[in-house]
Amino acid sequence: MATIVKTPSDTWKAVIRKAGWPTTIKTFRTKRDAEDWARRSEDEMVRGVFIVRAASERLTVADALKRYIAEITPTKRPFTQIGDRHHAAVLTKYLGQYSLAALTPEIIAKFRDERLAGTDRKDKDGHPIPRANNTVRGELGLLGHLYTIAIKEWQVGMPWNPVMNIRRPNPGPGRNRRLTAEEEKRLFAAVDKYSNPMLRMIVRIALETGMRSSEIVTLRREQVDMNSRVVRLVETKNTMPRTVPLSAAATEMFREALNYPVRPADTDLIFFGEPGRDGKRRPYHFKAAWQRIKCSVGLDDLHFHDLRHEAVSRFVEARFTDQEVSAISGHRSMQMLKRYTHLRAENLVPLIDAAPARRPFEPTNREEPRGSEATA
Repeated sequence: MATIVKTPSDTWKAVIRKAGWPTTIKTFRTKRDAEDWARRSEDEMVRGVFIVRAASERLTVADALKRYIAEITPTKRPFTQIGDRHHAAVLTKYLGQYSLAALTPEIIAKFRDERLAGTDRKDKDGHPIPRANNTVRGELGLLGHLYTIAIKEWQVGMPWNPVMNIRRPNPGPGRNRRLTAEEEKRLFAAVDKYSNPMLRMIVRIALETGMRSSEIVTLRREQVDMNSRVVRLVETKNTMPRTVPLSAAATEMFREALNYPVRPADTDLIFFGEPGRDGKRRPYHFKAAWQRIKCSVGLDDLHFHDLRHEAVSRFVEARFTDQEVSAISGHRSMQMLKRYTHLRAENLVPLIDAAPARRPFEPTNREEPRGSEATA
């Protein structure tokens, strides 16, 4: 039986001591509330479903995210860590004041809808700027994993994960942006004029190999085998290492990069940046330069990742098999490979012309003659 006592501050404290369960204490404003909670909690203990919710009621989303960023995020890959910190800042701004126990599916759904509608930011004309579906999916994914870690590893008493009870936005449609010959010429002319030659090398390597930007800029010299003309990737997006063959153009770019005359001795990175405040060199960060250059030549809608799409599509158009393309690009399923491959219809015309001629359509449901007509 629970003990209900009045405190000096005129509140009521319920204390439950039951064999096999930790002592549980909670304070209420009225005696009736304390009795109701004690009765309900003792019933849950008898049925073996009682959860100590005190920790989840005290721990705010902001504090939980700080612990997540400190303990869980460092175990992830560097580029994933950047995304975690960005998503955590957004979640803290909108939901940080709630406790883990107080955050309901209704509140999370409202956050989702406001982010998708872009009601918190407006363009110069005062119109909302919506967020991309994948951006909101990433934020909800981090929040959902936060609850999973809190329940399973931090022993924060929660009966369920509220993020699991809401709809997540559908993934954005796959891009089908292809680079025309004229656009490629303009782009190459612009990057060739840029002061840092590493940008020119990176763009050409991406178009020749289909490697992701993160895979290119984190390459180290020992990963490039110039004799075999291959690049050995160890850390990839899907965690599966792969070996990428190099075309003649890609080989020339890597040869130039490896022989870069002003390469410092304090880094093994092929594409390196300036030292940070801690004195360490990190991968070359070219995003700002890429944005300026592509806009200067009228390619505002071109994403750097579109170069990977273009490369994979060219592999297919060159009649590589699906297995060969998958081995180069690192796609683990044919469905994902299909999403990243977009063929130009005009390049399929010669294949149609070379296909065997088909017979004209002949109906097969004609009735056979019967009786004397059959023997005539």
